[in-house]
Amino acid sequence: MNTHVAERIERVPEDVPGAIRAVKASLRAQIGDVEAAFRQVEAFIEKEIEDIRATKERGEEVWPVIDYDQIASNGMTDTQLQQIHRRGCLVVRGHFPEQTARSWDRQLVEYVEENDFDGKYRGPGDDFFGTLAASRPEIYPIYWSRPQMEARQHERMATVQSFLNHQWKFVSQGTTWFDPDQDSMYPDRIRRRPPGTTSKGLGAHTDSGALERWLLPAYQKVFRHVFDGDFDRYDAWDAAYRTDVDEYAGGSTMCSVFRSFQGWTALSEMRNDQGVLCTVPIPEAMAYILLRALRDDVPDDELCDITPRRVLPINDKWHPLLMQGLSVIPALKPGDSVWWHCDLIHSVQPVQNQQGWGNVMYIPAAPMCEKNAHYATKVAQRFLAGESPDDFPEEHYEADWTGRFTENDLNTIGRRGLVLDR
Repeated sequence: MNTHVAERIERVPEDVPGAIRAVKASLRAQIGDVEAAFRQVEAFIEKEIEDIRATKERGEEVWPVIDYDQIASNGMTDTQLQQIHRRGCLVVRGHFPEQTARSWDRQLVEYVEENDFDGKYRGPGDDFFGTLAASRPEIYPIYWSRPQMEARQHERMATVQSFLNHQWKFVSQGTTWFDPDQDSMYPDRIRRRPPGTTSKGLGAHTDSGALERWLLPAYQKVFRHVFDGDFDRYDAWDAAYRTDVDEYAGGSTMCSVFRSFQGWTALSEMRNDQGVLCTVPIPEAMAYILLRALRDDVPDDELCDITPRRVLPINDKWHPLLMQGLSVIPALKPGDSVWWHCDLIHSVQPVQNQQGWGNVMYIPAAPMCEKNAHYATKVAQRFLAGESPDDFPEEHYEADWTGRFTENDLNTIGRRGLVLDR
């Protein structure tokens, strides 16, 4: 396994425009004919967009949908696996039994009510989404409830995470980049969106680095074939150097781990016309984004409206072709989960007077590597103290809450995910 210098801290350059100008000059020289390289990627994306459009017109799901039992029994077909790789996202039906998910939903309500969260809430603790967050979903900065921890350390979650990690090429360049069969625990928040909600949603974006994808040497290695003008060799599923990447420090919300897939588990029924997740289901779209910013119509000291310590925005001004690919998830039942490749563009649709609840637990796949193990050890200390994890605002609501999940409640999966058994 590779050795990640976990103590390394990446900081935003003092002169961001100057750093952008320098890296653009270097990358343009490295690529050679930027316009030709971009046109090649654009042609590939156009074909994928057309396939997405045709799939919708046939009344078929763009998102691959599989049953948990297929994963558990290793019963996936080659066609299904190929579609997951092509789309970069999937729905797992019956990931948890419906009654289990509904019970977790009730327990979360009891947990926040018993501890008077409404009376203590001080408002949003971060501005990570910047102008994309025209209206915020009901995100609760809760991390250590019994339902969340039970889901994170559940055998069914470990089974799905292992399956997802195995979709990657985790041995390449003579290095084992991560252990696909062992996840690190990455605690995230919950969303509870009540009926009647009107929300402007969340604009299209990608996570896990914005400026970093151009400016940092580790990310330049991840996208080495794109920046060599050799798109044919680019593999969005090659994990090489991804576990060496860090995001810039200083933001109120960031991600200190490599997530092979972002994901969440539904705790309520979700109609897919009620302000839910969309993706552009093309993992290779990142190559389009990277090269788009290097074209001549973008100012030399800008990268298509990207700013430090914020998500990477995707919009009609700079990426109209990509915006045509936005595809909504299928309708979900409690216990279903959704997953998307860490490079995938995603957004949340607007909704007026939402019908029904929209409740989820955010749980990704974050396979064990030196980088993720380093963060997990810090997570373990936060867990024991009931404090907010380091990647999130220092709100610490749960430090003195009753009913919090404790170390004695951890099973073997949970202890390993927190690196407590090393």
